[in-house]
Amino acid sequence: MSKPKIAFYWCAACGGCEEAVVDLAEDILGVIEAIDIVFWPVAMDFKKSDIATLPDKALFATLLNGAIRTSEQEEMARLLRQKSQYLIAYGACACMGGVPGLANQFSREQLLRFVYEEAPTLGDDGKARPQLESGNNSHTLELPRLHEAVRALDQVVRVDYYIPGCPPTPNLTKEALAALLSGKLPPIGTVLAPDTALCDECPRRASKPLDLSFAEFKRPHETLLDSEKCLLAQGIVCCGPATRGGCGALCVSGNMPCSGCFGPTSRVRDQGAKLLSSLCANVAAKDEPGINRALDGIPDPLGTFYRYGLPHSMLSRNVSPAARAETLSS
Repeated sequence: MSKPKIAFYWCAACGGCEEAVVDLAEDILGVIEAIDIVFWPVAMDFKKSDIATLPDKALFATLLNGAIRTSEQEEMARLLRQKSQYLIAYGACACMGGVPGLANQFSREQLLRFVYEEAPTLGDDGKARPQLESGNNSHTLELPRLHEAVRALDQVVRVDYYIPGCPPTPNLTKEALAALLSGKLPPIGTVLAPDTALCDECPRRASKPLDLSFAEFKRPHETLLDSEKCLLAQGIVCCGPATRGGCGALCVSGNMPCSGCFGPTSRVRDQGAKLLSSLCANVAAKDEPGINRALDGIPDPLGTFYRYGLPHSMLSRNVSPAARAETLSS
């Protein structure tokens, strides 16, 4: 009996999710024994044609990491969807848009103009942008087109399951692969991680006060953190109350606050809004100057509350009149 065919693919992401697969360490040997990896371009020499020539649904599952930013990434996502029985959003960028999704604060034109025309590191003659097409010896060379916005995978194609994290932990990856191979799968659309808040598994939860009161917010490098006390109680923005557990509280165990990479639980519609409302409701000051002083300790609210999920949030992206006109004309 042939082994299930599995594909891995990398879109707009940092590469950490590819490392997470390797981080299975010796467990990867058991995985390789159970499956046939037929497409993993970052690790082995596979081509697009290796997938395009397969019959539809020939792949048992594809673990696709990264957001969708370019026309090439969208094309590959649609192709892998067509060829896969199960398409799994692997990692925060595929699940929610991830850190690349913070680019949705700006229009495509703003980004291109800054990178290729206005960045202070450019020389006086460095104003050329890459061309989408170029002719060379009767051949046409093409570059992928940059879409107007970054999208999560399920904003482009149907997704069967989600494995969150930046990156997903080896244990979560192993458990998800085991569930796939056993056939003991939850309903389509399930996030393959515990549906409880990170605070429930936090080693400091006993020290979290019932009533928080924030006189000020501090960034981790601005204070000496108590390694046993709840970070929120120390005035540090920790995303644990609005974030799904399952990571083993690795950041908190390392004396750093949760940054929210596992996304929200099923009971939270908008992770950033949930955390923002929770913190602001507990600011001690009631006058505007006092409130402003406290909030000055969060210099980048969007990057703090929507670090991993802006494309999947109610905000989604900033659409200025200029950006809207650009979108309609493209």
